[in-house]
Amino acid sequence: MSLTSSLYSGISGLSTLGNSMQIIGDNIANVNTVAFKGSNYTFQDLLSQSVATQSGTSQVGRGTALGNISANFQQGSFESTGNTTDLAIGGKGFFVLREDTSNSQFYTRAGNFSFNNDGYLTSPEGYVVQGWALDEDTGEDMGSIADIMLTSFTSPPRQTDEITVITNLDADTISNTLTLEDAWDAANAPPMAATSYEYQSTVKAYDSLGSTHDITIYYDIIDGSSNWEYVVTCNPTEDRRAFIPAGDPSAGLLARGQIDFSASSGNITNLTLENLTAGGAAAARGWTAAALNPDGYYEFAADFLGGVPLSVDLNIGSRHDGTGFANSSLTTTQYARASSTTFQSSTGYGAGDLQGVSVGTDGVVTGSYSNGQLIPLYRVALASFQNEQGLFKLGGNLYQETNESGDPVTNHPGTNGLGSITPNSLEQSNVDIANEFVKMITTQRGYQANSKIITTVDDMLAETIQMKR
Repeated sequence: MSLTSSLYSGISGLSTLGNSMQIIGDNIANVNTVAFKGSNYTFQDLLSQSVATQSGTSQVGRGTALGNISANFQQGSFESTGNTTDLAIGGKGFFVLREDTSNSQFYTRAGNFSFNNDGYLTSPEGYVVQGWALDEDTGEDMGSIADIMLTSFTSPPRQTDEITVITNLDADTISNTLTLEDAWDAANAPPMAATSYEYQSTVKAYDSLGSTHDITIYYDIIDGSSNWEYVVTCNPTEDRRAFIPAGDPSAGLLARGQIDFSASSGNITNLTLENLTAGGAAAARGWTAAALNPDGYYEFAADFLGGVPLSVDLNIGSRHDGTGFANSSLTTTQYARASSTTFQSSTGYGAGDLQGVSVGTDGVVTGSYSNGQLIPLYRVALASFQNEQGLFKLGGNLYQETNESGDPVTNHPGTNGLGSITPNSLEQSNVDIANEFVKMITTQRGYQANSKIITTVDDMLAETIQMKR
């Protein structure tokens, strides 16, 4: 063994500590980088050299080297941003990104995303976020993961298929007309005189193009009973049923029926409905009894567009359960008080414009439209790896899979061990700056000590050289 071996030991210390300072510096430089994962390092000794001693052969170390550099995937803190497309992962997992110019996939914890001018949800570098397209009715995934892209900024209209009208009909009233449907005449304005009925209630319905139409139900008690007759109508000028010619007095008269109440409780005991099938004056009108649908409701027919029939469930708070009509907690009643509408609603809606998007903890991207609809559009995908340490760091907050990392396992947020999504937030760097400063101090002192090895060996070599004068 010679003094020069000590020089190389000191040099290995300087080199290794210099590299460790580079790691520390990289951590500190990225203390404010979104979702940055700091690196840890370990040292190890080099292969020892055998030397002869009085007691035999012994080993002397030859210096140090970096043993391992590993990423610290510990969760970083969250910062609220107020941006709906800023996403943070609370727990395990990575966002899946696709390079715009290829099908290569990359992975990141940084969720500072935004929609570009083509409608793609992208990272700041232009990588497209991946997820599942969702069925707007069921919210279920459709197909495999693909680009998250807003392809339509309009919510299409949906025609009405049910109206709900809950009323109380005055038990103390008297009949206003012998047969309610006979009092309807489309040539008059209004078609039903106010003296012909006890009460009316109007609800809006939508056709397949999103236009609204008033559906009015007129009620009148049958003299000397607890039974009421009713007719379902629309504006005569909007009635486009094929069997209704221009000027037909039956235009706008859609259906008729009878509601039977219990004289003691005022609750519904029976209900009927018949659809108009032939027009003309009162004596010529034809009616067909409606069948109950699978939900236990009667349906009436309308046509506002011509050749586009509309079948609408009539819900007055009572449905047939197979044996008789069962009343819900909110139902039409006959009590001794003024007739009034307790509740009314209709399904369907008009076209709407996209006003914004939001993301839930389950990763579902929901569109908010001007027609009041909230439509599920996509679900953000998350991926996990068997060996996160095996991922290759590309820079730009990106990782790439390798043989060491294993293949990605893609699933919904909050399932299969994956974390949930925190919207309007970004994950911050997990670098502990105080800890890094302590490492910096110890690294600096270690570097100084190793430099002393070199200067000391240099002095010893100088002494050796001075032995020969």
